[in-house]
Parts: sequence; structure tokens; C-alpha cells
Amino acid sequence: MTHVQTAIELRAVSKQFVSRVGTPITAVNALSLKIRRGEIFCLVGPDGAGKTTTIRMMCGVLAPTDGTISVLGFDTRKNRSEVKKHIGYLSQRFSLYGDLTVDENIDFFAEIHRIKEFKARKEELLAFTRLTSFRSRLAAQLSGGMKQKLALACTLVHTPDIIFLDEPTTGVDPVSRRDFWKILSSLLKSGITIVVSTPYLDEAERSSRVAMINEGRLLTCDTPEAIRAAFPFAVLEIVCDQPREAVRALEQTYEPSSLQLFGDRVHLLASSRSGGEKTVAGQLKRAHIRPSSIRWAAPSLEDIFVSRMRT
Repeated sequence: MTHVQTAIELRAVSKQFVSRVGTPITAVNALSLKIRRGEIFCLVGPDGAGKTTTIRMMCGVLAPTDGTISVLGFDTRKNRSEVKKHIGYLSQRFSLYGDLTVDENIDFFAEIHRIKEFKARKEELLAFTRLTSFRSRLAAQLSGGMKQKLALACTLVHTPDIIFLDEPTTGVDPVSRRDFWKILSSLLKSGITIVVSTPYLDEAERSSRVAMINEGRLLTCDTPEAIRAAFPFAVLEIVCDQPREAVRALEQTYEPSSLQLFGDRVHLLASSRSGGEKTVAGQLKRAHIRPSSIRWAAPSLEDIFVSRMRT
């Protein structure tokens, strides 16, 4: 069996801050992870889950309160300068210079990393991110999706072994988000390791492995397929015009924790499929609710995440 090398390892890592009134706040709580070389590893969770803090600790920007982190074998506390040579970091507020062109922004970041011969690399990155025809445009005049592509090009200019992307598609339109993830998938051919955080569970589906975190704690970590396969519930999907009323009606028969609301859909987590449709249909009929469909559906990562948060 081929040995898979570990790119990053977190061992019981915690991070505490002190609030303005002196109260300790635990942002990350005893988090242990192993991230493999050459994979897209996704940290997924809501705002405040600890994603940004975790990424900043892996980059060496923050020191953990407890535990240890190694990146490519280097301890992030003891070998911070060595870690920085091998990584690229795209933060939530990546600072592009709006009064510089696409070309000039890449040149600037190449100079920061003290790269002397980067012209060929720049051409490669412009082609890869599909920005060649926009190279003379000011960064301030780019769309949100194009700005993120330029930010990615600047992050990659020094050819890092690992890149950390902290919620890179937040506020970007769905088409640009999809395009950005296609670019990330293409990057894997070069052997790079990608660590990305996101609040979007549909993006987590595109990654090699997913770590679901909430309130600084790890809920589960595996491939999307394995996470779905291990889910112990069947999902009955009810689509109707009165989803909130449907939830209230079903709460008379089912545990509230087994009901999840997604727009016009209600998901009921059932221990088995036996008789579920008839029971639900009868309950809704008595509440004068007419669903457009009641069907069994494959569990989504969203179903699983919400269920894990409640347990």
C-alpha cells in the first residue's frame, strides 16, 4: 500500500482569546486533524465556528494556546519563517491594489516574495485563471469573481507547496464560485495541497475530504461520500407552499430535532423508511396542508451537518 504523506497535522489544538470584559473565549477546542499532500481539504462550518482561527494558526499567523501544529514537518511555533516559504495565504480580506492593473498586482506580490524571474510564471497564471485579456485592467474595475481569481494568481506566484484560502468565494456570484472551484481542482495536477474554508456545504462536496466544525470542535472528518454513507438516517423530503406550518404539524408526531427546514422543503430524518410517507401525508392532511411531493431523498451534507450540530 502506498504511503500517503501528511502535509499538515494538528494535535489537540486549542485557541483562546480574552473578550473586552476579560472573559475567556474558546475559538478552537482540542482540534486534531491530518491533511494529506495533494488534496483539497475543506473546513466547513457557520460563522464563528473557528475556521479562520484554525487557518491562521496553520499559517503561523497565530500561535495555539494548547497543542501543536506541523506544516510539511515544520513546527509552526519554532519554524515560522520556514513555514512561510512553503505556503500561500489568501485571507478573507485579501488586499489587492485597486489602482494597479492585473499585471502590476502580480508583479508586486512577486517582488514581495523576492522572485526575480517570474515573467513565465505570470503568463502561466494569467492563462490558468483566464485573466490574460484583462491584464491591463485596474483591479478596482474587476468583478468580484475576477478579483478572487487575481487574488489566487498573486497567492500562487511564488509556487507554494500549500495554499490556504479563507472563505475565498463569500459574496461571489454562483457562476463565478463554480468557475473558481474548477480552477482549484485543476491545480491538484501540480501536486499542490489546498486548504479552504467555506460556509457553503455545496462547495464542500467538491473537496477531497471535509472537516465539519462548529464552536471550535470537530464534528466529523472524511470524504463527502464516506460522511454520507455513515449517516444513520433516511431522509424524507416534503415540498410544499407552507413549509413552516408543515414543520409545526409534524412536530406533533416527530421529534423537533428530526425536522429540518430548507426553503420550501422540509426534511424529516427517519430511522427507517417503513410507512413514513403515509404517516407524514396523513399528518399534513389533518393540518390542511397539501404538499406537492413527498419522497425519499439522498442525505445531503447540509442534512448531516445540521443533525451533527444538534447532537
